Amino acid sequence: MKKVSKDKIMINDKKALYDKAIRLSQICNACRYCEGFCAVFPAMEKRRDFDIKDMDYLANLCHQCGECLYACQYAPPHEFDITVARDFSAVRKESYKKFTTLKFLSSAFEKAGLVTAVLLLIVLAVFIGITSGSFNKDVSGNFYEVTSYNTMVSLFGIFALITLIVVVISCVKFARSIGFSGVRFIDWMSALKDALTLKNLGGHDYEGCTFPNGENRSNLRRYFHHFTFYGFLLCFIATCLAAFYDHILNYHAPYPFLSAPKLFGTIGGISLLIGCAGLFVLKLKADPELLDVKSLNVDYALIFMLFLSALTGLLLMLLRTTPVLSYILVLHLSTILSFFIIVPYSKMMHLFYRYLALVKNARECRLNTHN
Repeated sequence: MKKVSKDKIMINDKKALYDKAIRLSQICNACRYCEGFCAVFPAMEKRRDFDIKDMDYLANLCHQCGECLYACQYAPPHEFDITVARDFSAVRKESYKKFTTLKFLSSAFEKAGLVTAVLLLIVLAVFIGITSGSFNKDVSGNFYEVTSYNTMVSLFGIFALITLIVVVISCVKFARSIGFSGVRFIDWMSALKDALTLKNLGGHDYEGCTFPNGENRSNLRRYFHHFTFYGFLLCFIATCLAAFYDHILNYHAPYPFLSAPKLFGTIGGISLLIGCAGLFVLKLKADPELLDVKSLNVDYALIFMLFLSALTGLLLMLLRTTPVLSYILVLHLSTILSFFIIVPYSKMMHLFYRYLALVKNARECRLNTHN
């Protein structure tokens, strides 16, 4: 028997994935029953034919709310097997791999859990090696007694810059592929509003969507996404404020609880914990027909890293004056640095690609209104 190469199998699987997505788009475009559920179906209706670039765009525009699955007459067990949310989830992950910078690292999307765990252990080992001398001495709540200021700034500065460059390159490749000509400032603003409010997870008149299992409408998934995103944003603001205090105001840590960096960080950390825990539970309860099983490891890896980042950050605040400070700080710094490194090869990319898809959608809607 002739042996088929692994690369050929992967190419065939990719082709079958996109062929199925194109087929379901053609069927949905002929039916049009779901045109009022979200932005995806009106975007389909603006096309007569579909290609791979359209699938990358539509898949990243899809918020996987589940409305269409329970409304569709061609959903399983029908022979057409129309599962837009599940199939577009698979296409989304493929788009992350396709447009990523440094292609040889794209396999991280296939083994996200393993890659994340190994990376965290490696970074943790490095930090333990750097800070081992602080474990048996009293650091009196001073982070810089555990690891020096220059070490922290150098490590995080270098990897943050590399990550930023890689993410920007990937986003430019994605935008060019799906087509960004004619985009105006108003389209960016319209898309920003849709992204910040999660309009496409709100259902009709913001009464919620049918995720996770179609039993009833709920805004829980939207709210948990808000907790996660805005919690992350508050933590980022806290970091920026701390840097401003330190470098501009010459006001060095530790800061009192009622200071701006501490308040933003605390509220952000608690929000992240709530959001990540909620999204994890909803994912566990989700209808299998809504999920691409091969994409779940990417979802869970991101949820885990965000949750661990928030948890260790809050523990650091609570246990700062205790003997375990050194251990908690090392774990927290290792988690944050690992998160920075893995961002371009994680589900975090959906934040950027979805926004770009919303920008393109805003442009199409604007042009369609004027025509």
